[in-house]
Amino acid sequence: MKKLIGLFVLVGSLSAQTWAKDLPDFTELVEKQGPAVVNISATESARSLPGNHPTLPEGQEPKATGSGFIISADGYILTNSHVVDDAQEVTVKLTDRQEFKARVVGSDKRTDVALLKIEATGLPTVTMGDPNRLKVGEWVAAIGSPFGLENTVTAGIVSAKGRSLPQENYVPFIQTDAAINPGNSGGPLFNLRGEVVGINSQIYSRSGGYMGLAFAIPIDVALDVKNQLLSKGKVSRGWLGVVIQEVSKELADSFGLAKPGGALVAAMEKGGPAEKAGLERSDVVLKFDGKPIQSSSELPRAVGPTKPGSKVIVQVWRKGATKDINLVVGEMPMDKVAQAGSKPGKNANKLGLALSELTSEQQKEINVANGLVVEDARGPAARAGIRGGDVILALNNQELKSVEQFDQLLSQFGTGRTIALLVMREGSALYFPLRIAANP
Repeated sequence: MKKLIGLFVLVGSLSAQTWAKDLPDFTELVEKQGPAVVNISATESARSLPGNHPTLPEGQEPKATGSGFIISADGYILTNSHVVDDAQEVTVKLTDRQEFKARVVGSDKRTDVALLKIEATGLPTVTMGDPNRLKVGEWVAAIGSPFGLENTVTAGIVSAKGRSLPQENYVPFIQTDAAINPGNSGGPLFNLRGEVVGINSQIYSRSGGYMGLAFAIPIDVALDVKNQLLSKGKVSRGWLGVVIQEVSKELADSFGLAKPGGALVAAMEKGGPAEKAGLERSDVVLKFDGKPIQSSSELPRAVGPTKPGSKVIVQVWRKGATKDINLVVGEMPMDKVAQAGSKPGKNANKLGLALSELTSEQQKEINVANGLVVEDARGPAARAGIRGGDVILALNNQELKSVEQFDQLLSQFGTGRTIALLVMREGSALYFPLRIAANP
């Protein structure tokens, strides 16, 4: 029995050694690339931060901390925009304890990338990689200053590529399960070859700490921003002037598409490039400048890098057929925000909608000529996501001018049919697919 136990111990030991040999070794990566990773502290104006800070001593200003990495021996550093936004003073600390005051060369909030400059020479630099070569499941390592703990190394794998996040339409994020915490922001994400493939930017967390869901900006996106900041002092992006949404199976059926795909045009900016070129609401963009658009998130990523003034062909699905449209890409302006109001309700129709015509004041307020205000939404309408205060502009692309017209159009569709309602909410227009049920 003792011999048998000894054999099990030996086999277990050999298995552990074999398993350990299969695991990646990050020591060389850290030794070579670690010195180029920096700690960043930004002294901010208390007035620039939301809320009050009653626990701070009088006269003391709050500090934001993050990470960054040196990309040139003469002192250029990449980090996140949110690390240095509204900073009065930025300090960069190297691994050898040298500290430098940094100048913010420029930042871009849309991609969350900022470029800093310190006055120094002969600095260690990182090696750049190609994020397009990354594979899901590949090992990666992050170096940064989580909670101020400088040059902390964590490792994980690439969980997904090309992730879309809410309000982040221009970045195809790299998702990783490497431990990322507050303070890691702006630090590099490395592949096993010791090349930077991304900038750690965001985490998904219910607690504020690591939960296995971290997101990095691909380094090619960051370098494009850096090059524009250096050459032009700002970042220019292509712009179509459209509000788009995903094409669900129900919407694809209602528009006669064989399968879901593309980007559905829900609304257009008046006088924008899309309207000037002849795009129409309810068009589904299938290709942009020859690039297939499989989902709505792919369209901003295709348009954004396009040089304003470029002439492109946009292929759309319109009324059961494809159509090519020549378009001149515009330059993205500052963001605009609009709001729509709401009213209390009355009797609902078979969709569960209580509707009324827009008043002249409401038409002016939301800048539309026609539409119906949702006073109440129940049953199928509520389940589809429609709510009080929404304005229904069209039913299956028929512009709505009265409740009577809406009811007449609705009577043409039997139980089980799917219709598409174009709804304006808080200044944005979206299509809602809605299946007509026997009992609302």
